[in-house]
Amino acid sequence: MLYGADYNPDQWPEHVWDDDVLRMKEAGVTTVSLGIFAWSRIQPAPDVWDFAWLDTVIGKLHAGGIGVNLATATASPPPWATVAHPDILAADENGAPYWHGSRQHHSPASPTYRRLAAELVRRLAERYAQHPAVVMWHVGNESGCHLPVEYSDAARDAFRGWLRARYETIAALNAAWGTDFWAQRYGAWEEVFPPRRAPYSRNPSQVLDYHRFMSDMWLECYLAERDIIRAAGATQPISTNMMGPFKPADYTTWAPHIDVITDDCYPDPLDPHRVRNTAFQRDLVRSLKRGRPWLLMEQAADAVNWRPANPSKRDGQLAAETAQSVGRGADGIFFFQWRQSRAGSEKFHSAMLPHAGTRTRTWREVTALGATLAALPELPAPGDDAPVALVFDWENWWAVEAADHPNRIDYLALLREWYGALHRRGIMVDIVKPEHVDGRYRLAIAPFLYLLRDEGAAALEGFAAAGGVLLTGPFSDIVDANDRFREGGFLTQLGPVLGVALEDFRPLVPPALDHIAERAGEEGSHGSGAETWVAEDVREARFALGDGREAVGTFFAEALFADDSAVVASFTTGPSRGRPALTRRAHGEGSAWYLATMPDDAGLDLILGLVIEEAAVEPVLGDAPPAGVEVARRGDLVTLINHGETDVVVDVAGTDIRSGAAISSVALGPQESAFLLAPARVLTTAAP
Repeated sequence: MLYGADYNPDQWPEHVWDDDVLRMKEAGVTTVSLGIFAWSRIQPAPDVWDFAWLDTVIGKLHAGGIGVNLATATASPPPWATVAHPDILAADENGAPYWHGSRQHHSPASPTYRRLAAELVRRLAERYAQHPAVVMWHVGNESGCHLPVEYSDAARDAFRGWLRARYETIAALNAAWGTDFWAQRYGAWEEVFPPRRAPYSRNPSQVLDYHRFMSDMWLECYLAERDIIRAAGATQPISTNMMGPFKPADYTTWAPHIDVITDDCYPDPLDPHRVRNTAFQRDLVRSLKRGRPWLLMEQAADAVNWRPANPSKRDGQLAAETAQSVGRGADGIFFFQWRQSRAGSEKFHSAMLPHAGTRTRTWREVTALGATLAALPELPAPGDDAPVALVFDWENWWAVEAADHPNRIDYLALLREWYGALHRRGIMVDIVKPEHVDGRYRLAIAPFLYLLRDEGAAALEGFAAAGGVLLTGPFSDIVDANDRFREGGFLTQLGPVLGVALEDFRPLVPPALDHIAERAGEEGSHGSGAETWVAEDVREARFALGDGREAVGTFFAEALFADDSAVVASFTTGPSRGRPALTRRAHGEGSAWYLATMPDDAGLDLILGLVIEEAAVEPVLGDAPPAGVEVARRGDLVTLINHGETDVVVDVAGTDIRSGAAISSVALGPQESAFLLAPARVLTTAAP
């Protein structure tokens, strides 16, 4: 189990470095990420290079038995670079540049940036590829975090080249983007620009492609640096730190090129869904390379600095959050950062070693955590532990949240609601794109899958045909990969599998929206200036099963035709009253269900109860855990965490991983956790 933090010795005088190493050993640190923002220190001027300080630091760490995850330092170009080469600077949608003075002010498409970054990486790799202290390479840092999209001339030129590679001819581009609408037809590649600021709604196919393009630009930067490191003879793993469900970067396209998945996660202590949302993120990153452990590359030791309010973690919360990562596949736990900064934007961000020193609660907790992790034996790799696939797709995320739709969808929030209902039941979930739904799962849930590629539709159909239970809808299988309606209307790919056809979406006003205002000057407005308060009859639609059980539907109450499916539930109120709300059709060896609305919490539990029973899905403990208790499985390792306010006892047969003692129950106080070895066949039912 790796344990450590970002280490920024260049922010401190050399006399502090020896104390850093001693304190790291005291805290149980095994590895540090070094030099992430050190470009200006390594290369203070165009033809000046200074590796002496870095040699010294790496030598001290190595002598102290601490490994180095060496960064390429390309995350932020120094001021001299952007002054000498302004074409490095990124630009906003008006074409105005982002200046240096912060970070990530460069365009990833800039040839000059890439040339300068390549020279920096080459020198680092040739110097340190064989150094015994270097155990891993860290490319860039949180690519796109503060600059997810930019519109510079460098991006314009690269976008044209990206489009040429994708479509080959301008005619194919026009067909894909539907440019006959609003006289947008292009006659030459030089006429094509990024979707910069416009007076009204922009071409949705163009915007979708620009999302793809920006994700690919950041990935290209990673690949270029990776290849330089490998060319220098480095054999260590190479990675870059991701950020869980980060909308601008499609990590499913990145994962095949990354040796070990690393993730940064900063749960908000004030978020009432903190436990659910962080579990979702950990399962998402674990699912990027199924069967392989991952590393938590950044978390906060205590408070952060960037939110409107930044409260401290509760006593024990850091250990509980760490146990959640380990239980869901992490083989390394790191922090931002080792020593708290004295200056700069993040000087109020917590660190393993706070300004107040070693008598602090933070220091006690991080050293205790280091000892706990060091005492763990080698843990099993994540296996095929999840019987459920929750379909989450980045391209669909970009498309479904575009403007000019029947309703405004927060795709991530709605997927988290589905995930939360499974999480409460103690059921393990993989979070995958539709193409990755396969026979290892019993149940696949794919709501709001608006954009569905041909390959994804084939995978979902094949999954059901081979014996799986598929649940999809609403607002699913609407457009192709270019955000165009297919010939034949909606549900053209999955409709025959589901046995339904879609007449209309019948949108409902989202629950959190009290009123709708359409004012002159607002994006999407025709200037009526009207304001409408939302009535209840357009906010929700109730539906009922044949046995009388009822639930509430939101966002949509779609008008369905149940052509070749059984109606399991029907709407009793709302715009589709009397029409099917939930249908089921046998398909091959399995079944395909369609839900025409987004249920409330009670409705989620009701629907999940039906499909879980049909799919024979079992919770980790055989039954739902006590309220407030989280349970996870990675191979034979079962993790129990009490996130609640009171003591609980969980009846579970297994072997305590620390003591080796056989146990039949686990007592957990608030924020306490337990690791045990418990093969699935030995588990008993959880009890409060």
